[in-house]
Order: sequence, then C-alpha cells, then structure tokens
Amino acid sequence: MQFLKKYIKKYWKSFSLAVLFLTFEAVSDLLMPTVMAKIIDDGVAKRDLEYVFKMGGVMLLITLFGAISASTRSVLASIVSQSFGAELRADLFKKIQSLSFKNIDQFERASLITRLTNDVTQVQVFANGLMRIFVKAPLLAVGGLIMATRLDLHLAVVLAVVVPIVAMFIVLNMKLGFPRFAKVQEALDRVNRVMREYLSGVRVVKAFNRFDVEVEKFSQANEQFKERSVSAARLMAVFSPAIMLTVNLGIVAVLWLGGLGVENGTTQVGHIIAFINYMTQILFSLMMISMVFNMFVRARTSAARIGEVFSLEDTQSWKEDPADSPAEKGRIDFEDVSFSYDGAGGDPVLKKIDFTCLPGETVGIIGSTGSGKSTLVGLIPRFYDVTSGNIKVDGEDVRNVNSKKLREKIAFVPQKNILFTGTIEENIKWGKEDAGEKELIAAAEMASAHDFISASPEGFQTRIGQGGVNFSGGQKQRLAIARALIKKPEILILDDSTSAVDVATEAKIKESLKKYAKGLTCLLIAQRITSIIDTDKIIVLDDGEIVGIGKHEELVKTCKVYQEIYQSQVGKEVL
Repeated sequence: MQFLKKYIKKYWKSFSLAVLFLTFEAVSDLLMPTVMAKIIDDGVAKRDLEYVFKMGGVMLLITLFGAISASTRSVLASIVSQSFGAELRADLFKKIQSLSFKNIDQFERASLITRLTNDVTQVQVFANGLMRIFVKAPLLAVGGLIMATRLDLHLAVVLAVVVPIVAMFIVLNMKLGFPRFAKVQEALDRVNRVMREYLSGVRVVKAFNRFDVEVEKFSQANEQFKERSVSAARLMAVFSPAIMLTVNLGIVAVLWLGGLGVENGTTQVGHIIAFINYMTQILFSLMMISMVFNMFVRARTSAARIGEVFSLEDTQSWKEDPADSPAEKGRIDFEDVSFSYDGAGGDPVLKKIDFTCLPGETVGIIGSTGSGKSTLVGLIPRFYDVTSGNIKVDGEDVRNVNSKKLREKIAFVPQKNILFTGTIEENIKWGKEDAGEKELIAAAEMASAHDFISASPEGFQTRIGQGGVNFSGGQKQRLAIARALIKKPEILILDDSTSAVDVATEAKIKESLKKYAKGLTCLLIAQRITSIIDTDKIIVLDDGEIVGIGKHEELVKTCKVYQEIYQSQVGKEVL
C-alpha cells in the first residue's frame, strides 16, 4: 500500500477537517440522550415546565450545530474523495502507459481495465466513507460507552459482556471475508475479459453465427461472478444479524436490570431511557463498524490489486538527456541479436540475427507465419529489450538513447491497424500534431487515401467509429500509412500494412514511397512476394533465423525457403 502515501500526504489536512466536523456531529448525537434524561428526571418528574422548555431549547441548538457540522462534513468528504479518486485513476493510467510491453504482458487487458475502474472506485468509496459514517461509527461506539458508563456504572456491566462478543464477530468477519472478495474481483476480471473479446470480434461472431457460444461463455463468467459474490455476501450476512441479536439481548438485560433498579430506588427512569438510547447508538455504530470492515475488506483487496501495478518497476531504463544527432541518419544495425519473450531462460523467438540497413535503403522482410518478422521490427523502437546482442539506430545502441528521441525517428505501421475515435484529420495528425493542410493532403495522397476521403461528404472531418468500424480493412491500412508518412521519419516500418489493399493500390503506394522515401530507411514486412520483389535488399526469416539476405535475383537461386515461397505464390519453377 506504499502508493497511498502520496495521497495521504496531499489530502490529510482536508481529510482531518472533514473528520473534525464529523466529530462535532457525533458529539451532538451523544449529547442528546443525556439532555433527554435530564428533561425526564429533572423536568417532567418534578413538573418543572420552565426547565423542560429550557432544556428543549438546548436540544434544538445541539441539533442545529449537528446539522451544520454534518452538511460541512458532507461537502468536504465529497470534494476530497472525488479529487483523490480522479488523481489515483490518472496516476494509475500514467503508470500503465509508462510500463514496457513486458510489464504490461504480466496482466490481462481486462484486468487492467477493472483495476482502473472498479478497483479505484472501491478505494474511493472507502475513503469517502471514512469521512462519513466509518469514522463516526467508532466515535459513537466509544462515546456511547463512556456516556452510558457515566450515567450508570451498574448497567455498564452489560456493555462489558456485549462489546467483546461483537468485537470477536468483526474480527472473524474480516479474516474470512478478505479471500472471498479477492475471488470476486478475479471473477469480475473474467466477465470484463469475455465482454471485451466479444465486442472486439463482434463481426466474426455474426459472420459465423456463434451467438450461442458467446452467450454460453458470458453466462459461465457471469454465473461464476454471481456465485462468488453470493458466497461473499452470504458470509457477510451472517455477522450483521449476529451483532444485532447480541446488542438487542444487551438492551433486554438493561431493561431488566434497570427495572430492578427503579423498584429499589437506585436508578432513575430517565437514566434507563438514556442508557437504552446509548445502547441503540452503540448497536447502530457496531453495525456500521461491521459494514466498515466489509467495505474495508473489499477496498483492501482493490488497493492490493492497484498496488501490484504501482509496484512494478519498468524492465527498461532510458537515458533522460538526448545525445547529439549523428551524421548518418536512418542506419539500423542488428548485431548477433537473440530474443525471447520469457527472458534468457525462454525459447528464443529470434536467433543470432545479423544485418545492416543503410540510410535510404528499402528492405523487405519475408518468411512463413510465426517466423519472427513482427518481433524483429518491434525491437527497433525498443518495444522489448533484446535477450542478447545489440541493436543500433544511427550508430547508437537503442538502450542508450532517450525514448522520445528514438521513437521520433521512427514511424511504425503495425500489422493490426488501430484507428481512434475522432475525425480522419485527427487520426492522421497523430503522426504530427501541428501538420498543415498541405501536409495532410500530401500524406493522404501518398497513402492512396485521398480519393476515398474526398468522396466522403465531410472529407477529412469524417468521423471514425470505434476501432474504425465504418471503414474497410484496406481503407484503415491506408489511413494508418498516411499517419506514419505525415511524421516524415528517418525510419519507416510497415508491418504487412498493405495486405488488405489491392495490387494496383499497393503499386501506387510503393511508387509514392520511392519518391517520398529518398534518404528514408524503409523496412517492409510482407506476405506477398510481389510486395518486396523490387526492394534494395530482402531478408528471409525461417523459425527465427535469417536463412537468406540479398536481392530477388540472388535469392531465387541460392535460398531454398525463398524459392519455396516464390513457387507457392507465383506458381513458376525456379530456374
């Protein structure tokens, strides 16, 4: 829970002020039964109407004071808890953004969403409750015990029996509840995961008419969430009636002992009424304390889950000060690079990769599915760190370059194109925020996207639905390429980013790149051999290893893997 120190330090003054007004409110509630006892014993019993009116006025003043304190406390509690929740959520989001891919891969995406939403809300609600009833409950319990003991020491024996029993119930409640609520949050993660998968693949579900399967998956996750929630709630439900029964038995004992006292003349009627009121307050406060612990158990579970994210140390360290820009821009060197997603002890995805891309070169990368093509290019902007070897950009090891400086050099079009909700213009300008209209049009034309953008009634202001749902796969790819080109990078990486466009459109994009890419290093991953056949250099990957490097004419003669790909796609025998 170390991450909470920052917020405690920032909000403790406002929190303390809210608790102060809460204390005033609790004191007002505690004074009422004593004042009422005086009215009954000293006013009503003695038929002193003036005293009754006088103490009645005191009761009204105490009530007014309590109401003002409660209103002030409520406003302060809302401000503090909402500010704390918003800041915690923002900090958690920033932390997730700052983590490397390796760190993020430790969590399911649905789990991170739950931590950002439901878990933060649980902690926020508990913080709000502390400034409302959660602190007031123990104040009323302790204050009620003190006031009741001052009223009648003999009747206070009942409290000496009741309070330890209730305390035992609360401890048991907390001990048994924590593991159950941890399972509830895990089940909620699964519900979110199933729903997220369905929404991401809703077109596939409709295409294959697999509604029943998805309903069944969701029903299972939902049923598990329900069962775990009911299990936790059932356990919690046992304790509240047990506490209420214990305290009510205490009230019965007070009435019995008090009745004997009145008969003997050792106890006044007003004292019994006040004592019962204090017992009722104690009952209420103990019930609230039980609820507090229920909330605490849930908040503690959520705080622990949030703390797991905050406690992660980024596996990558970056230089803060950018080095001077080298003279040779756009050079890429892979020096004996091996990589495994599981670290040094895992199965290598890439093995002993050695090659150089010179500035201005267009390099094609081809290989069968799972050969490591996307992994290879993902290492250049340092999405992951190499297991062994070195990767250099512009002659500098990527591990020794400032992250902002490194990624400013590179434009990356991933295999899975992502468009964001907003306009076409806003999406393309992700590459360069301050781009002018001419740059915007030029990038769209180079990506062969300008025609379909112009055909839209709103042009560049056309709204993009979530994930680009209102555009075809080829249109999304072209918009993603335009977003990369407007950046005017030193290195352009296209990860199979023309697979959804037709051959003619692909040829136009490649022609535009040739004109635009003078001095630009371009890495082009492709499944179609025709996409990379005319590149300056082709790298052939097979099972994470380079099995061939050279031009097309060389590879069709010397590289068996390339020959097989060529024959399977073009259908010609290799001479």
